[in-house]
Amino acid sequence: MSQLLAPLPSVEAYVAHFSQQTLPVLRRTVHELDALGVDPDRAGSRQIAAIVLNDPLMTMRLLTYLETHRRKSQNHDITTIERAVMMIGLEPFFRIFNDLPTVEDALKEHPRALVGVLRTIARARRVAELAREFAVMRHDLDVQEITVAATLHEATEIVCWIHAPALTAQVYALQAADLRMRSAHAQRQVFGVTAGEIQLGLIRAWRLPGLLVQLLDDSLQDDPRVRTIKLAARITRHLARGWDDPGVPDDIAELEALLRVQRETLLKRLGAPEDARERLLSSPPPPHQACAH
Repeated sequence: MSQLLAPLPSVEAYVAHFSQQTLPVLRRTVHELDALGVDPDRAGSRQIAAIVLNDPLMTMRLLTYLETHRRKSQNHDITTIERAVMMIGLEPFFRIFNDLPTVEDALKEHPRALVGVLRTIARARRVAELAREFAVMRHDLDVQEITVAATLHEATEIVCWIHAPALTAQVYALQAADLRMRSAHAQRQVFGVTAGEIQLGLIRAWRLPGLLVQLLDDSLQDDPRVRTIKLAARITRHLARGWDDPGVPDDIAELEALLRVQRETLLKRLGAPEDARERLLSSPPPPHQACAH
């Protein structure tokens, strides 16, 4: 596994480098799949899908495998994990995804990077949870598609922690030194590009289904499904710093408009503490949001 020690000259160079690297998965994922694989007759696609979705790296491996081994008779994209497992079949699934490399082994000499990966994966899970919740509130036609796309939202940062741990640590050091510095600004200082600029090229290189690529394209601001995922990711980052983070009021205002629910209901669904609820309920929405309902 080749680790990047110095910045590359372009987005295309990063995409080419990262897409050629092996994707490890969490050791926990390997153990849980091994336990199910002992008796595949008792394993179901739903059980497998739950394990896969808990690990963004395993999610990427599965979807990439399915697209690169696409059957000629398959005339539509597979965009949910349970359908992907059913398409492959249970016994072939356990045979194909046997003896996978693990993140813990890949980063055994980089304990700080391992902590970074695990934290980013935990954040990705939270993004997926919130995006699923918001999709349900929006009555989205396929909540599972939103969940899968949201699980992959932090994919580039996860890959950077694994394959460029020293550079990624520099990004976090810059932000720790200046709490007002945005992630994209810190990434550009260290990598020369942002994770967002790498993201679309990387998921295309992994040959993920077109719909998932579209759902992860933050430039499609008019698409409510894209906004659902983007806002889930944004508020997850802000709330990680606490309810008093200056970005939270704007997040709440945008979510209120997108989901078309009362602010009090939204804050309760998000688990806002009482003091935060009082503060956010007493502040009026921005003028452009005031007529959203």
